Amino acid sequence: MSKDSALTNLELNPSDANVMVRLVGELNENLKFIEKTFNVTIFQNGNNLKIQGSEKDVNLSASALKRLYEAAGKGIEITKETLHLCIQNSHSDDEGKEIVIKTPRKSIIPRGENQKSYINKILDFEINFGIGPAGTGKTYLAVATAVDALLNEKVDRIILIRPAVEAGEKLGFLPGDLSQKVDPYLRPLYDALYEMLGIEKTENFLNRGIVEIAPLAYMRGRTLNNSFIIVDESQNTTKEQMKMVLTRMGFGSHLVINGDLTQIDLPKNIKSGLSHAIEVIEGTEDIGITNFSSVDVVRHPLVKRIIDAYKYFEDKIGK
Repeated sequence: MSKDSALTNLELNPSDANVMVRLVGELNENLKFIEKTFNVTIFQNGNNLKIQGSEKDVNLSASALKRLYEAAGKGIEITKETLHLCIQNSHSDDEGKEIVIKTPRKSIIPRGENQKSYINKILDFEINFGIGPAGTGKTYLAVATAVDALLNEKVDRIILIRPAVEAGEKLGFLPGDLSQKVDPYLRPLYDALYEMLGIEKTENFLNRGIVEIAPLAYMRGRTLNNSFIIVDESQNTTKEQMKMVLTRMGFGSHLVINGDLTQIDLPKNIKSGLSHAIEVIEGTEDIGITNFSSVDVVRHPLVKRIIDAYKYFEDKIGK
């Protein structure tokens, strides 16, 4: 072992053999992936893991393995996403109380500092903004928190809203009325609900008006009391539409506004309502703002690199 090399020992005590099977993966693929990621060598002897490499890399890989072991012990399937999240969170020193959002179909655990902060702000403040790139969990976590609030009778209904503007699409060329035209763009919201509530319960709530998924245009003239309101893709609202959204909230309601300021699909001469709102409310008390970055992306690791590459290019050309 070289002078700069460190060696650490992880003695694991799984409740059953399947925990170790889930941890190491088929043909030790999870251990091999961690070895490659952190440039370490992992030796397995039953429930004992020895990690060799530089001190920093050994500590990071040990942290990732502990998180992976914890997930395996809870019966969580160790997918590539789970593996990436454990590796990503190994860079965090946060050992605080774990946040778990329980829904009928699954338990959802926010990953990393920003996601935890985002959830805490949603719980603490009635109006929240989540700003950052796709894949950071903004909408998914907001929907999970809304489902939890509904099932615990903290609100009477969930209202999910998206503006009827999308990249390069002209709604006038699509068949049907406005609701039918924008329905395909609301699919990510349906998907999140189906995953958390199941199809049958989601459809039941939709039919009874307990959950409403609608284009932004349907909000005009309404006051939304005792509701959990989520506005998705809010970078595509105009200033007037954003003001309208912010003034719809009634008593006993929570409002979460999510968007990505790098993905504005409005005409060049129209300022984003999200961008304008952040300028207007800056310094206002009791409003939560969470800024996500590529570090928080929980999709494939290449997505993070692509986001960084685009940001670098756009900064370079002065967009």
